[in-house]
Amino acid sequence: MAKVVGVDSSTQSCKVVVRDAHTGELLSSGRASHPAGTEVAPHHWWTALTDALAAAGGLDDVAAVSIAGQQHGLVALDADGEVIRPALLWNDTRSAQAATDLIAEVGAEEFARRTGSVPVASFTVTKLRWLRDHEPANAARVAAVCLPHDWLTWRLRGYGPSAEAALGPDFDELVTDRSDASGTGYFSPFTGDYDHDLLVRALGHDVRLPRVLGPAENVEGPGFLVGPGAGDNAAAALGLNLHDGDVVISLGTSGTVFACTSQASADATGIIAGFADATGAYLPLVCTLNAARVLDVIAALLSVDHDELARLALQASPGAGGLHLVPYFEGERTPNLPDATASLDGLTLASTTRPNLARAAVEGMLGGLAAGVEAIRASGTPMRRLLLIGGAAANPAVPIIAEQLFDVPVMVPAAGEYVADGAARQAAWVLTGVRPDWVA
Repeated sequence: MAKVVGVDSSTQSCKVVVRDAHTGELLSSGRASHPAGTEVAPHHWWTALTDALAAAGGLDDVAAVSIAGQQHGLVALDADGEVIRPALLWNDTRSAQAATDLIAEVGAEEFARRTGSVPVASFTVTKLRWLRDHEPANAARVAAVCLPHDWLTWRLRGYGPSAEAALGPDFDELVTDRSDASGTGYFSPFTGDYDHDLLVRALGHDVRLPRVLGPAENVEGPGFLVGPGAGDNAAAALGLNLHDGDVVISLGTSGTVFACTSQASADATGIIAGFADATGAYLPLVCTLNAARVLDVIAALLSVDHDELARLALQASPGAGGLHLVPYFEGERTPNLPDATASLDGLTLASTTRPNLARAAVEGMLGGLAAGVEAIRASGTPMRRLLLIGGAAANPAVPIIAEQLFDVPVMVPAAGEYVADGAARQAAWVLTGVRPDWVA
């Protein structure tokens, strides 16, 4: 029996699954936490990865590994392979002005034409500009730039600073995949090439970038094959075994709507990010910063758990008696309002009830994503069903209210580690040369 490992290095934690390469059977798993915050020293990811792998049984008898991870995060390396500063994560919005400046210089339509997307504060290119503007000494030291899953793949294969890694800081061995590269703001999902002009415009000088591997291409690890990995949403799509017409609403720390399609996207309005997927196709995506934690904060306000929040929400009628929550508790990415705050309106003596507030929380969370569904549909992407995944999808009220908001069938797959499962499916693909058709 050949074993493969899939890793999900997310914002909050590292999850590892070990599966049978041929049947997809789950053999073991492990998990370790990441520190909170919008910037994190990458060595914490490495520690969590090694702890989660140990909890899952280690790598001694594993045939292939793939690592998926949170998109966009900036890992800046100096000429010795040392991390220059803590990584700026996707949810760090201090680069909002940098995004505005880059769009003013290049143009939204030109960015969409060249990269498929218009950058917002989440994108790596804006973080490079922020680094240039606010930490010029650090910016001048940057010799290579990679993303969280790229850096972990590099370290897992034995590369890194000479004091920490046996194979040293060989930048030729930095690798990535087209899905994660497509979220940087300096890569074209249409041509598969980096746009170094945009990179230099952001940082001020050129640097080494990871080599982009094909969907089933592999590189050597210490005793096992290593796949290209993927961005978290692309890995989830692979874990769910999506095909044309499947649309996913993911309700985690952030909220995302993404679709599997053979049609490339280039939206100059910036609502849809025209990302690549992990199979050679495309993954148009709409992202909001506010999702599951919207329910967390209202449940805490009402002093109830999530089951009771659901019970209250389902007592209220659609529309929550006129109560309307705009849930921009952490600013917002779509629409691009990084400094926005949440608001609650429609308050009257009659409407201000616990059930209406609970209902408004669920409708507010889903409402921003409903706009994303309509934007992707309007771009010409076919839709035959919606799949709800992520922590908030487990709230009993969410799928019921979603059925009332959306006009396509809504499904809630059994709970699972879809990102890690997608990475495991990719590991089996690079091992066998055939994309597995495991039951999702």
